[in-house]
Amino acid sequence: MADSSVLTPTTGGTSMADSSIFDSKVTETSKENLFIGSTSYAEEEMPQIETRVVMVQEAGKQEELIKALKEIKVTCIKMDSMEEFESLDSPEFENVFIVTDFQNSVFNDLHKGDCRIIGPPVVLDCAQKGEPLPFSCRPLYCTSMMNLVLCFTGFRKKEELVRLVTLVHHMGGVIRKDFNSKVTHLVANCTQGEKFRVAVSLGTPIMKPDWIYKAWERRNEQDFCAAVDDFRNEFKVPPFQDCILSFLGFSDEEKTNMEEMTEMQGGNYLPVGDQRCTHLIVEENTVKELPFEPSKKLYVVKQEWFWGSIQMDARAGETMYLYEKANTPELKKSVSLLSLHTPNSNRKRRRLKESLAQLSKETDVSPFPPRKRPSAEHSLSIGSLLDISNTPESSINCGETPKSCSKSSKNSTPAPSKQSARWQVAKELYQTESNYVNILATIIQLFQVPLEEEGQRGGPILAPEEIKTIFGSIPDIFDVHTKIKEDLEDLIVNWDESKSIGNIFLKYSKDLVKTYPPFVNFFEMSKETIIKCEKQKPRFHAFLKINQAKPECGRQSLVELLIRPVQRLPSVALLLNDLKKHTADENPDKSTLEKAIGSLKEVMTHINEDKRKTEAQKQIFDVVYEVDGCPANLLSSHRSLVQRVETVSLGEHPCDKGEQVTLFLFSDCLEIARKRHKVIGTFRSPPGHTRPPASLKHICLMPLSQIKKVLDIRETEDCRNAFALLVRPPTEQANVLLSFQMTSDELPKDNWLKMLCRHVANTICKADAENLMYTADPESFEVNTKDMDSTLSRASRAIKKTSKKVTRAFSFSKTPKRALRMALMPSHNSVEGRSPPSNDKHAVSRLSSTSSLAGIPSPSLVSLPSFFERRSHTLSRSTTHLI
Repeated sequence: MADSSVLTPTTGGTSMADSSIFDSKVTETSKENLFIGSTSYAEEEMPQIETRVVMVQEAGKQEELIKALKEIKVTCIKMDSMEEFESLDSPEFENVFIVTDFQNSVFNDLHKGDCRIIGPPVVLDCAQKGEPLPFSCRPLYCTSMMNLVLCFTGFRKKEELVRLVTLVHHMGGVIRKDFNSKVTHLVANCTQGEKFRVAVSLGTPIMKPDWIYKAWERRNEQDFCAAVDDFRNEFKVPPFQDCILSFLGFSDEEKTNMEEMTEMQGGNYLPVGDQRCTHLIVEENTVKELPFEPSKKLYVVKQEWFWGSIQMDARAGETMYLYEKANTPELKKSVSLLSLHTPNSNRKRRRLKESLAQLSKETDVSPFPPRKRPSAEHSLSIGSLLDISNTPESSINCGETPKSCSKSSKNSTPAPSKQSARWQVAKELYQTESNYVNILATIIQLFQVPLEEEGQRGGPILAPEEIKTIFGSIPDIFDVHTKIKEDLEDLIVNWDESKSIGNIFLKYSKDLVKTYPPFVNFFEMSKETIIKCEKQKPRFHAFLKINQAKPECGRQSLVELLIRPVQRLPSVALLLNDLKKHTADENPDKSTLEKAIGSLKEVMTHINEDKRKTEAQKQIFDVVYEVDGCPANLLSSHRSLVQRVETVSLGEHPCDKGEQVTLFLFSDCLEIARKRHKVIGTFRSPPGHTRPPASLKHICLMPLSQIKKVLDIRETEDCRNAFALLVRPPTEQANVLLSFQMTSDELPKDNWLKMLCRHVANTICKADAENLMYTADPESFEVNTKDMDSTLSRASRAIKKTSKKVTRAFSFSKTPKRALRMALMPSHNSVEGRSPPSNDKHAVSRLSSTSSLAGIPSPSLVSLPSFFERRSHTLSRSTTHLI
């Protein structure tokens, strides 16, 4: 639809008045950027008024702007000064003024005249999207804050607030005086006040005033949006802005860590007792009494306030975390009043007595080390991991409460008066299984579920792929062991010596095989991810601090809890072995237990085998990341890394002589890479990219089937740790000799060559790997390692590389080596029918002997590389003896 507006059929002044009425309606509905199209009334037909764009001063000189207006298909004229303004007034047109500077006198005059004003970015944006010009009752320069609703708090200077509000309106934003749920951002000049608290509770982003100023600086950027996370996060109010903290009761290491976190989160810290401090953070477990009387302005809070603020990415309310001494009269009074006036207090006391009586009969061993509490009553009131009804399992509805712990034994089969050893072991198996399920439930409820929760305050703490890496198949393991625990519970409650425990584990053996390998194999990666994220993400560090301090965790870290699945199956196998020892031979469960133990061993073997394969695949990925330009087809499920060898090239192939070369021997191929040269002006890694740059450069990936012979060069004074490979690349018509010197003494040369021959033989399906290796004198192949490490040699190699680069840079046509060699060859050698000289006869014999070494006829070696053709006369004699 064309950009037009229907106004009342009177004078132009009346038309503008009607337009202002429309503006007020837009303001009331919080939609200040609407395009008003043609409207018809039933009573009377209104005349159409065409929209006309007036390009003011500098705007009329922008070719891009004129082109955009043509795409929108709107009439446009130019205006150089305000003297022309009166001549533009016409009842046939509604003028829209394009102004490039919203601060000059022309803009002020137009704004006072209630003119419709827009900036060039608005026109360009409409042309790009194919939309008509938007309608706004206020001057609109750009749309970088379109659909944003802002509220302000903490501003004392009216001039600053008016300036910020004006800029927001110029960028298409909406302002609200009172804070409500529709506000998208709170702009705060302080971290106090009701608006600030409500914004924190609702998770609304709290921004600094600089956010608006910086967005206005980028007003001319196309497609810029002030609400983009990368830009917005730079100007969020940090949790401890305007806060000066001090720490009491923490160890030196913890205190140093918390002080560093304070500075990272925008705060400062001072020693305890300094009058300038706003907050005193207290370790409530160690501090029994404050060393001084705090002032009324000082917040004395628990450490949970500190970590909670970091996790929420906003300053938490102090009233929920105030520190109070355990023996204060106020606390005692509140406790006594609670105990006297709480409804159903007698029923609670009766339930507590029953729990005490039941727990006194149980002999469960807690999966966590004992934690010191102020009193035993307090410990029992908050629940224990031994009481399964109080565990996270019940809260997430993952299983029923065990009957043995939640109900009296009257409804169950009474245990024999003299409990057998088999029953004792079975009971221990159930107790450990129950504790293990509780630990898994704790991991899921306290850590995984909150991290996966949508709508977290301050945004997601971790990325979804990081959460998947950390927790893996924990939920699946939890489901399997919940079923095992329920079956064991039923067996214990209805105990009989003939009941089969082995069948329970045989029943779920396939599920164990499916669930455990994915977690155990990647446990180290999970551990590394936790450590890395804890260092790089303060909110995750705070999240762990808060949850690991809860009683359910038993003062254990997330890594310590996650290692339990790795340890569980061996522990079950030991208990089943113990159970088998106390099972009579005539009991049918004895043979079943043997099968169950065997199935668990198979599961553990399967885990170990999968872990070995996983580690092998990880090694291949490491090679791909380390070698720049490594071909993607190196990644294969059937391939594994066998050995890595550091060498130096002794010939012109596969790279220049003296180059450091790394050989990666895989089960079916050989990756050859050289040390990467230092490159000036390379691009830096993106932010957050922790992987180091590739240190090697790919040369070639050679199938082992291309290796025809492996040459073991004899040790001499001038030649140490040298060997050579005679290969036939598919693109070459001749064999190529690759010679190397091993630079590391970790792997003996003999072991390396035997290993290489064995894998070559396996690849080409030959049983005689020994026939692939030959011993040769270094003089036969002109191999010399004496000057590899000399300073002169290194300098000459560096000069050679530099000259090659310079020649390559200034060469406009590359002459092939073969053509160059033919051009430089003496003319008498190319005359047909002439017999070669004596030196050439020796060359023919050398070629003949080398061809016999490779097991192929001599004519195929006529086009060997030049470096192979220039060997000495002794080469033929040496290789003949080898054959």
